[in-house]
Amino acid sequence: MKVTDSEFVISAVSEKQYPNDDLPEFALAGRSNVGKSSLINTIVNRRKLARTSQQPGKTQTLNFYKVNNLLYLVDVPGYGYAKVSKKQREKFGEMIQDYLETRADLKGLVLLVDARHDPTKDDISMFEYAQYLDIPILVVATKMDKLKKMEASQIKQKIGKSLNLKRKNVSFLPFSSVAKLNVDKFWDWIEAHE
Repeated sequence: MKVTDSEFVISAVSEKQYPNDDLPEFALAGRSNVGKSSLINTIVNRRKLARTSQQPGKTQTLNFYKVNNLLYLVDVPGYGYAKVSKKQREKFGEMIQDYLETRADLKGLVLLVDARHDPTKDDISMFEYAQYLDIPILVVATKMDKLKKMEASQIKQKIGKSLNLKRKNVSFLPFSSVAKLNVDKFWDWIEAHE
């Protein structure tokens, strides 16, 4: 897909704030600082559509980005080491759970994992949860440019030890926002699930 138009539409915390134009939606989940904002900016070919931050945990709402007036990418709050209170983390959890379980327009979950590390307990929980909800999953290994060639060649096998990539409705994609690696393949997956 050639992206000709992209815009930030709304930060939402509940269903009454979600867009109501019935376009397909794809949620982007991952731990804080895994590179969700960088991925969004790279795939829509804009530098600052999604704000990147050195400080993990900046996304505290569901952020809806409309692409080509055809679909939404929905950035959900990162999990892991966001410096927020336990109560705030529970709120994030409820907001994400509510969205994933009730949103009819949701067509898939893009789960970002850092290629340099094994998937975390939270990554595994999110993967299993999406499987349980029967949501198609694209596991994206981010920051591939930071790996040596040998490590990069074994990334699917490494991540596959924690996340069962052979399950139904699960796809895998190595990605780098620096090298713009597999941007086309990302859009191929989105288009196949619209």
